[in-house]
Order: sequence, then C-alpha cells, then structure tokens
Amino acid sequence: MKTSFYHILPFFLSVHEINQSPKVLPNITLGYNIYQNFFTARMTYEAMMDLLSTGQENVPNYRCGRQKNLLAVLEETDSELFGHISTFLGIYKIPQINYGIISHALEQNDRFPFLYRLTPKQEPPFSAIVKLLLHFRWTWIGLISQENEKGENFRRSLTNLAVKNEICIVFSEIIPMMNMDQSLRGKRTEGLLSVFSSQVKIIICQLDYPATATLSSLIQYTDSINEFIGGKVWIATTLSDISLRIFYYSVDLRHKHALFSFLTQTKTRAQYYIFNSFSHIATQFGMEAFQCSYSRPVWSKKVWEKCTEKEKWKFPPHHVVARILSEDGSSIFNAIQAVALVLSAVSSSQFSKRRMLFKDHQSAQIVQPWQLQQKLRNFQLHNISRDAVYLDENGLPVADFDIMHWRMFPNASVVGVKVGSVERETSSEVKVSNHQNAIIWPTSFNKLQKQIHTSKCFSDAAHCSKCPDDQYSNKKRNQCVPKNISFLSYEEILGLILAFFALAMSLITIFVLGIFIKHRETPIVRANNRDLTYILLLALLFSFLTSLLFIGHPKKVTCFVRQTIFSVVFSVAVSSLLAKTVMVVVAFLATKPGSRMRKWLRRSLANSIVLLCSGVQVCICIIWLGIFPPFPDSDLHSQPRHILLQCNEGSVIMFYSALGYMGLLAAICFLVAFLARKLPGTFNEAKLITFSMLVFCSVWISFVPTYLSTKGKYMVAVQIFSMLASSLGLLGCIFAPKCYIIILRPSMNTKEHMMMKNNEGS
Repeated sequence: MKTSFYHILPFFLSVHEINQSPKVLPNITLGYNIYQNFFTARMTYEAMMDLLSTGQENVPNYRCGRQKNLLAVLEETDSELFGHISTFLGIYKIPQINYGIISHALEQNDRFPFLYRLTPKQEPPFSAIVKLLLHFRWTWIGLISQENEKGENFRRSLTNLAVKNEICIVFSEIIPMMNMDQSLRGKRTEGLLSVFSSQVKIIICQLDYPATATLSSLIQYTDSINEFIGGKVWIATTLSDISLRIFYYSVDLRHKHALFSFLTQTKTRAQYYIFNSFSHIATQFGMEAFQCSYSRPVWSKKVWEKCTEKEKWKFPPHHVVARILSEDGSSIFNAIQAVALVLSAVSSSQFSKRRMLFKDHQSAQIVQPWQLQQKLRNFQLHNISRDAVYLDENGLPVADFDIMHWRMFPNASVVGVKVGSVERETSSEVKVSNHQNAIIWPTSFNKLQKQIHTSKCFSDAAHCSKCPDDQYSNKKRNQCVPKNISFLSYEEILGLILAFFALAMSLITIFVLGIFIKHRETPIVRANNRDLTYILLLALLFSFLTSLLFIGHPKKVTCFVRQTIFSVVFSVAVSSLLAKTVMVVVAFLATKPGSRMRKWLRRSLANSIVLLCSGVQVCICIIWLGIFPPFPDSDLHSQPRHILLQCNEGSVIMFYSALGYMGLLAAICFLVAFLARKLPGTFNEAKLITFSMLVFCSVWISFVPTYLSTKGKYMVAVQIFSMLASSLGLLGCIFAPKCYIIILRPSMNTKEHMMMKNNEGS
C-alpha cells in the first residue's frame, strides 16, 4: 500500500515546531517513529514489536544500536485495537496517550492504568443527539452500531433516552465485524440490507473505521442494484478523517444521501470546513521530506514500506503550517504539545535533582517512561481557554461540539458546513442550536421535513400504529415485518420458462431464415417476394428476443427502450404482411389486359408500404419518449406483503396509442387478406396471412382485459406471453406450410408444377 502523508503531516510539523521552540523543550530534541497498522490486530502487534525493539530485528528487551528510550506512545485507534497496544505498553509502564476516538471503557483506570487521554471526548452526549432529532421533528428513526461493548452501550443508552422523549426506534442493527474477503450478501448482513429498503429515513450511526468501511460498502452496493430506494439521512456520532474519506469515495452525498456528524469545537474552525483541502500539499511535502524504501523484518511475512526523514528539506511557509494545524481534526498538535509540556516539567525536575546530587555530571538518559505517569495523571490541558476544553464531573476533558453537514459539490470537493452547535450548560444539560438554512439537501430530497414519519411506537396491545409502506404487520399484529421485493426474474420458474421459450423460438426463426436463404432461387421463395419475407423473419426474430427485455430487475435503460422496441418491431412485422397482401392484389390486377397496375409491380411499392407504416409507429414512440418516457417504479400498495418493482409506462395515452396503431395495422392487413384469399395463384399467401392475422388479433384482443386485471410480475408475464404467442402464430401459419414444401415436398417447389396448377385453376 502506498504511503499516505495526509495524517503524517500534522504530526511531523507539530514535532518540528516544538523542536524549534526554545521555550518548550530547551536542550531536548524530540524524536519519533510513525506506524500504520491498517486497522488489523496482526499489524498492530508487529508495529509494537518493532517499536519496542532497539535493533534491526524485532527482539524486545535486547538493546543494540539505539541509545534513547521510548518515553510515550501516541495513538488514534478508534476500534478494539487499543487493547492490544495497552497489553504491550503496560509491561514496560510506557504511557499510552490517545488523541482520537476511543471507547468509554477506557475511562476505567483499573483496566488501563497507563492510558491517558489529553484531548476531549470525540462523541457528543446522547442528550444532544435527542435534542437534534426533536428540533427537526425526526421521531421515526433507526440505530446502527458496532458489534462490541461500545456499540451495546450506545444502543442501550440512546434507546432509553429516545423512548423518554417519544422518539420511536424502528430498528436497531449491528454492523458485523467482517474480513475483506467476506461477501456483502450473507446471513450476517441480512438485517443491515433490510435497513436500506426500509421507509425510515433517519439513521443514527455509531461507527469506527471498520464499521464505516462495511456500512459505506453496503450503501454503495444497495444503491447500485436498487434504483427505487430513496436516500437516507445518516447522523454519525463522530467520524475520523479517514472514515469521512470512505464516505467521500463510496456514498453519493450530492444527489442521494445526507451525512451529519459532530466535531469538537475549535476557535479556528470557519463556517465552511473544506475536508482534505491540503492533501496535495501533504503528498508533495511528504515526497520531499522523506525517503521511502521497502524492507522485511525477520519474523514477519509482511513487506513494510519504511520512510526516513531526509537531512535537508524545506519547511513549508508559515501560513501553510498554520492552515494544516488548524484543520487537524484529530488534535494531534494538542496532544504533542501536552506531552512536551509534561516532559519539560519532568525533565527540569529530574535535571535539578541530579545536578544537586552529582553537580556537573549529567546522565545520557534523564527521564524514564514511568516518571511521566504522575505528571500526566494530574495534567490539565494547556489550551483549555483557547479551545473551550474543560473537565467534567469525572475529571475527564470534554468540549463543546459543532454539528457538521458534509456536502459534496459539483467539483467533487467535500465541504463540512457548520449547521449547529452543542454547548454544555451544566453537568447534565446541553444546549443545541441549529442553523437550518445552512443545510443543502441532496437533489433527491424535497423538503425532508415533509417526508418524516411522525407515528408513535407500539405502546400496548390496545394502541395500534400503521406500519411503514415497505413493511406489513405479522400475524400477532405486534411487529412490522419488511415486505418481500417482487419482480419477474430468471431465477423463478415462470421467468425461466418464458426465457427458454423465447430463445427456442428465436433459434427456430433463425433456422427458417436459413432455409429461405439457401433456397432463395426456388419458385416458392421468389413468388412471395423474398425481400419482404426476409424483413418479416427478422422482425419475428427480434420480437422473440425483445421479450427478454421484460424479464429481470427493472432498470432505467430497459424500462426506457423495451416498450418502444416492442411497438416498432411488431409494426414492421405487420407492415410486411400488409405489403405482401397488397402485392398479391396488385399482381392479380396486373394480369388483366390493358391494366395500368403493371407499373406498381416493383420493389418500391412494397418497401414504401413497410417504411410508411413503420415510420408512423416510430414517430409515435419518439413523441412518447420525448414527452413522458417509461421509468423504473415500485408499487408498495397493490399487494399487502410485497413491493412490486416494475416499469412505469410514463404516458399511458402514448402507450395505448402505440398499441392501438399496431392493432389498426393488423385489422387493415386482416381485411385486405380476407378479401384477397380467393384470388387465383399457386402460391397465393392471402389465405395464410388471413389465418395468421386472425390468430394475431385474437391474442392481442384478449391481452387488453387480461393485462389490466393483473399486477406486478404477472402483468409482465401476460405481455410476454402475448408477444410470444402472436409471433409464433405468424411464424407457424405463414412459414410452416412453405417449409414443409421446401424440405419434404421439393417436387412441388418447381416452375413446372406452378404452371400446371395455374392451368388447372384457369
């Protein structure tokens, strides 16, 4: 993995700013090692082994080469990995200083005696979240949390407080701990996947980095397969910079979803916080200041990329440094400053004692790690007055919060807009203020406040509440159950049978077309207008294949084109039959002495009929798509326990206009063929066309009432069946007799036989 200097740069600049200051640590230079654990326990252990080993190999307690001792470890683990770090550092009594998002369990000093937090809590009080929900009148919400002790505490505490304030918790789901190779679809994520199809719009999240990665992947996956499900409002209790970056790359924050989070207040934060604004500067500076190479520790199977600070590098301008440190969301600078002040105080004290005892003699190592413990325990933040950080009733640093709305703009930049604040008035009371006008909702939202449910939860058996539209009540009437999603798919028997039948008929049509091409010079093929025959067979082939567009999950593209393709293809087929019938009539009239119809016995007449009749249908479809085209839609009410995914035809008038025009062509073709059925001629197709159009019209006349009386996938199945049945009727009635003569009775497919039949007819 390529080294990212995005989080390294604030740490690096903070250390060098302290080393350049003559007041903070005179005569002492801070050194540092920075490790990236990739949020895995194995890499965390390897990093600790390397940190505690002074030589080239990972062998703790063996000193060789490095003379300076490790005094403190600063870490920003926002998951369960802090316990692994504490296990190592506790053995050597090395202070573990957390400056990020950690569990409330860490406040138990007996479990983690060498753990210190010199920055305020990154999570807001639960009462602030409840007041934010009440301000927007969001009383129908869901909860998502981690699969650990912290998540359990979050669900229990927030649920109790929400119920007291008449806020309904519709669902409370857990984000499972997953490996990178695990599928997003499985039993462990069934509950989470049902969240996205739920009617609940407001979801409160308690996330660490792994949970953020899983949730954002599920959001991205669900959005890609379900175009009908609307966006959600995600309210995260807190988000680290790297977690926010995951949302930035995975979730559509511009058009579909809204993201809110809480950030500890700083006096330097402006109204608009541009996330990742100095990533380019960090990358460029990191490449100039560090020399990176790959190495592999002896006891490790992993190849690490190690970067060493160069001897000469150019310090960034002062305004750039100030900007970077001001946007340090993790308070790295504050933590390093606090450690430096403690180290300075302990160093001065130890130096004075040694100077009194040994006069001018100085030891190479004055301060030991355990000697920092007392000062760190009693230390209060040096910047309390600057950044409004204070101690709560338990003596822990806390701060006020900004409510941030993370918005993606057209230039793909993510900006955090400060839309409110949380200020602590007493130890148990907080004040929440909001700037509602500063919120810019995604384009899919239309005044979200109008869409929020205000229903109450089930309180007792006598009180009933309506389930959300995407759920139905169970048999006991005490719980809402998610509805099943229904559409005609290839995985069910009905869809599989229709698809198999369509493909089989397509192969038969190709076979018939091959026969006619092979015997194209025979009388039976030439007498019935070869070009129109080929056009008709191709139209029937496409009609069979078009039915496959109606099977499967409705998509925007398939919904847009399937009805128009169906209308145009069938119009071409019927137009070809009409042209064939007209040519039969014209041919008979041309045989009369002195008839002027001979000049019409050309290909241009047949082609003109096909183009003209089909062109009218094309114009109807173009107007249809231009005015109100079909689109994917979902029906939540037609069937009580199902959500019907279907294609909304858009303009119903245009749909039935296209269908009606196709019926008009079929009626005209049937009438002309019926009148010409008794005309003489060996290969007169009028009788075959008459019977085929009778079948065609019968199918589509019965289609209309059946189509209107069905819903969901069965309505789609009715149309597919009508398409296949009518196409099969044309194929069988017109081409089955001809194929029989061509293949089984070739003696009838001769010019002599045709002349003999004509003489007998006359």
